[in-house]
Amino acid sequence: MRHRSIPFAVLVAIAALSAAPVVAQVIGVPGNPALITPLPPAPPPPRIEVPVVPQLGDLPRQQNMPQARRSFSDRITDCLQDGAAAGLGPNDRATYSRACANR
Repeated sequence: MRHRSIPFAVLVAIAALSAAPVVAQVIGVPGNPALITPLPPAPPPPRIEVPVVPQLGDLPRQQNMPQARRSFSDRITDCLQDGAAAGLGPNDRATYSRACANR
């Protein structure tokens, strides 16, 4: 009979030890509002924008987007060609292309 009471005692001890973490999860006393922190306010609702519907007969509009700056090599090539078209000599073209590409 003594052997049967040992597993029962072990089960009671395990049950008592496992109940402690459950009790530790309680945030505060339900009747005391000072221990309960208020929830943060809700975020504002998202803005809904109605897309522009194209009308029949309207010309398409081009959006003014800033253009990406071209590479230095492309700018030098264009400046050298502009200098040659203006009739500059090789030395003057080199000076002109450096000043032109750095603008």
